[in-house]
Amino acid sequence: MAQPDYVPVTPSDRVREGEPLPPAKRWTATRPGEIVGLRPPVGDSFGVTGPDQGFGLKLAKRFTDRLELEPTERADDAISGCLGVGLKRASMFGRAPVIHDFDLAFSVFGFLGGAPRDLVEFRRPLFEAASHHYWDQRGIVDVVRAETLRLTPTEVRGRLGEWRTLIDAGGE
Repeated sequence: MAQPDYVPVTPSDRVREGEPLPPAKRWTATRPGEIVGLRPPVGDSFGVTGPDQGFGLKLAKRFTDRLELEPTERADDAISGCLGVGLKRASMFGRAPVIHDFDLAFSVFGFLGGAPRDLVEFRRPLFEAASHHYWDQRGIVDVVRAETLRLTPTEVRGRLGEWRTLIDAGGE
């Protein structure tokens, strides 16, 4: 509220003008970790960016009761390993993850049933303690072929007998 003109004001109560700040200097991205350009960097171990990827963990955990695991396998290792596969598939299509991304991710490794014995033997060391090791999770994502991620979950389950065409098994 403004003070009326007839009210006496002592000099210490008068409004003082502040010191004006100089204009801001121009900023440029010169630090080593800055992303320069319109797209994030790509390459080994960068991962794949996409919208709402945190929701993917909630979707992946919905498969816990449906997983068909060997006695030495753990559900949290399967979820951690397949999470990245589902997120990569969603990011390839430029969208947030949906349940079908994780249906495919678990199917490609035979966690939803119908896995041949040699696929189970292949996945066992791959997923062992994956929930505790980020680089193991990245390795799981890297073995799934890009063309596999473009298939539907039903097509993947239909081709589990020829699983080596879906996964880059390396020396297998």
